[in-house]
Amino acid sequence: MAEGLNLSIKDLKLVSERQKLVDVLMDPNQYAEKVLKGGKVVNVITREIYEADVAIHGEYILMVGDCSSLIGPNTEVYDMQGKYICPGFIDSHMHFESAMLTITEFSRLSIPTGTTCLISDPHEIGNVLGPMGIKAMCEEAALMPQHVFSRVPALTPDSPGLETAGYNITSKDLPEMLNYPTVSGIGETQGVSAAKDVYKHNPAVFRDTIVSTVYARSLGKKVDGNAPELFGPHLAAHIIAGGTDVSCHETTTKEEMMEKLRYGVYVLMREGSTQRNMPECIRAITEEGMDSRRAILATDDMLAEDIAKYGHMNDIIRRTIKQGVDPVEAIQMATINPATWHGLDEIGVLAPGKLADIAVIEGKLEDMNVSEVFLKGQLVAKDGKLLIDLPRYTYPDYVKHSVKRAPVKPEELKVKCDKEGKVTVRCIGLIVDQNLTDAVEAEMVAEGGYVKPDIENDLLPIAVVGRHGQPDIGATFVKGFGLKAGAIAETVSHDTHNIIVMGTNYEDMALAVNRIIELQGGLVLVKDGKVIGELPLRIGGLMTDEHTAEELTEIMSNLTRMAAEELGCKVHAPFMHLAFLSLSTSPKWKITDKGVIDANNYCVIPTIKE
Repeated sequence: MAEGLNLSIKDLKLVSERQKLVDVLMDPNQYAEKVLKGGKVVNVITREIYEADVAIHGEYILMVGDCSSLIGPNTEVYDMQGKYICPGFIDSHMHFESAMLTITEFSRLSIPTGTTCLISDPHEIGNVLGPMGIKAMCEEAALMPQHVFSRVPALTPDSPGLETAGYNITSKDLPEMLNYPTVSGIGETQGVSAAKDVYKHNPAVFRDTIVSTVYARSLGKKVDGNAPELFGPHLAAHIIAGGTDVSCHETTTKEEMMEKLRYGVYVLMREGSTQRNMPECIRAITEEGMDSRRAILATDDMLAEDIAKYGHMNDIIRRTIKQGVDPVEAIQMATINPATWHGLDEIGVLAPGKLADIAVIEGKLEDMNVSEVFLKGQLVAKDGKLLIDLPRYTYPDYVKHSVKRAPVKPEELKVKCDKEGKVTVRCIGLIVDQNLTDAVEAEMVAEGGYVKPDIENDLLPIAVVGRHGQPDIGATFVKGFGLKAGAIAETVSHDTHNIIVMGTNYEDMALAVNRIIELQGGLVLVKDGKVIGELPLRIGGLMTDEHTAEELTEIMSNLTRMAAEELGCKVHAPFMHLAFLSLSTSPKWKITDKGVIDANNYCVIPTIKE
């Protein structure tokens, strides 16, 4: 009857697939290709667990229930007795760059843990290389067997005037970027995070963000927010700029969580390698009884070695259950909740016609030990081992020459001072496992035109060296790492990814920076005038295509061990903690190539207090 409809090739394919599913269900002589028999189905629609089979044909679920009649002579039957059958897990906000792996190698780690969908924000490479870097990542994402969706930035840098990016993205770039493969919307709108002060000091950013988000939504795209420590009119303004149903992955307190849920924000409760906010956020649900439909689990930034050691979204669900959340409710936060927010109506639940993305849990449900993973109906991983080959994407050469900087001298990294004796210095206070930092005013000694480091009191020199062609260097001191020797430098430095370096002496710091320049990006450890460890990251200074996930995990474990044993660093994941000290949108004080940033007031402040 409807043969006259002008259907697209994609829609015609879907008609054929659905007709085939109906034929298998209705024709007694046709059978399912696969049946997961006798498991305990986790129904995230009704929040139930019950014994049932799951029948699969092609990429889709045929039915959930008693599927005995769908088992034929050629049906593959998987014995699920004693196992739990869950929808595949979704990571709703993450950055491949933070793992320092290509998308292919990240998938190699994450698929066996039950993660079948990733919402990627290539914001980091966008700050370095602009649309051309984002396009390369989107092209790789399109090759993956996992569902990988990309959210492009509406603005780089996030704080114009306070930092320097390799490319200035604005609304003018959106029409091109929103048409890249896998792009489902706009990523975290950090440009209007500090709503009050952005509006006061740089109102054009608000206007351009609104233009970008209205345009994206006119195309049916989603928009991610970014609202740290925002309440009342400031939160409301941020939400309106993004388009009313934005998300936020920067929520750090129960009070923030409660207000954002009341405003309809989808709160992405972050639980990554160094930013662990879920336990505080979840209190709005466990203590106040708030509805959890808009509570979503996400990682934001995960180290490869943490995924290899602990797992990916299965581990985040495990942690959430330990906070007193019912296991099925916790699983909802990584399945149906994010699928609803992202408009992904083919995944996130186990139901007829949905894609057969399935994570099978062996043992106790709360332990979240994934034994099998099905992706679009195919068994892709078993007992932690990937069973499929992954495609290989070759990154273009132009993304591998992004460090545009002449070598530095030790004196260029010092805090200059025309006084002698005691001075008050504005230093950055590290807060472990947070993006937030403290504002520390420390009494230090100036001598010979410079402020002297105070290693005994853990006041270490830190600098951000411009690497996008600008000569700027910002310098101050940081408290909290406990370094006793040497220096650490890297080009992973959020969000503009200039070179950030910290150490106990300027000679080692300069050597580390100059080695980074030679490598065209990466991580470097220096002690006593010698490079003792390094990892080249030549893709935008952020990622490597020279190592597998397993090789990178081993290298990073060794570098982290050396930072602790050789340099005396007392902080876990020191490279990731260091990288976030330049995140100018996150309170309170940060450091960029322009100097010390007062993130709460959107301004550069003098390093030495008058």
